[in-house]
Amino acid sequence: MLFKITFLGTSGTVPSVERNPSSILIQYGSTRILFDCGEGTQRQMMIAKTGFRLDSIFITHIHTDHFLGIFGLLETLSLNERKEKLTIYVHSKWLNFLKHIFKIFGYENLSFPIDVIGLNDGDEVKFEKFKILAFETEHIVKSIGFALIENERPGKFYKDKAIELGIPPGPLFSELIKGNTIEVNGKIIYPEMVVGEPRPGRKVVYTGDTRPINRIVEVAKNSDVLIHDCSFSSELQDWAKETKHSTAKEAALTAKEAKVKLLFLTHISARYSKEPNVLLEEAREIFKDTRIAEDLISYEVIMPD
Repeated sequence: MLFKITFLGTSGTVPSVERNPSSILIQYGSTRILFDCGEGTQRQMMIAKTGFRLDSIFITHIHTDHFLGIFGLLETLSLNERKEKLTIYVHSKWLNFLKHIFKIFGYENLSFPIDVIGLNDGDEVKFEKFKILAFETEHIVKSIGFALIENERPGKFYKDKAIELGIPPGPLFSELIKGNTIEVNGKIIYPEMVVGEPRPGRKVVYTGDTRPINRIVEVAKNSDVLIHDCSFSSELQDWAKETKHSTAKEAALTAKEAKVKLLFLTHISARYSKEPNVLLEEAREIFKDTRIAEDLISYEVIMPD
């Protein structure tokens, strides 16, 4: 199943020539979800040729560099005569605020209905083959991060063992993989006789703006990709603490403790527009498998086996 991340905006609070405000599009199969929607997100979608078909939008917090672009995007979707309901998720603290703004803008009159839902730490939004877990983060306003967690996959099917047990290749194999018991020549075959232990699905975690906290390590444990706030280098450690952001070193320490496979640094301050490698080098001293998120690049999360 396709599981692709497209970075539409990777800048800090102030955009730069190279970077748009925060926004990430994740496609899982035919489902397309937007995480944050900074100013100009719809234009980035045009440049990246992602199209405008969306199933949901998840907003980490109500700072304008993370949600201001939603207004233009909604207008565009309406002008394109969208009919399907669009669900927007936000921290429950900001639920009534966002609903009120939509009412002021007259968004009851769009070509499609909008549903705004509040989330708190530990809440889950379930889709057919994955779920999105909301988790509390630490910023100067109430904020949440999101983990997209693929459903557990069946264990490995041992074809040779099945054939040895006299099971003919075909539909009976599928039944065993699904966890169903079958009968062959009067003999009962249980799934565990030919199928290994269930395997965890893929997981991508996006923190939004935050200080490094234990809750992120807990949620990101063994994830395939961690997309972490990296607004500053350690030279600005005090400023990172005051503004409730993270340094490259802190993001790397989080990735290392959580034993993630790959770390993407995002929310890059404009002061590093020309020299993002300062952040990359700092992080890689602690966690080698680190990359700098760049606008319009995509990364496909591959099945581990």
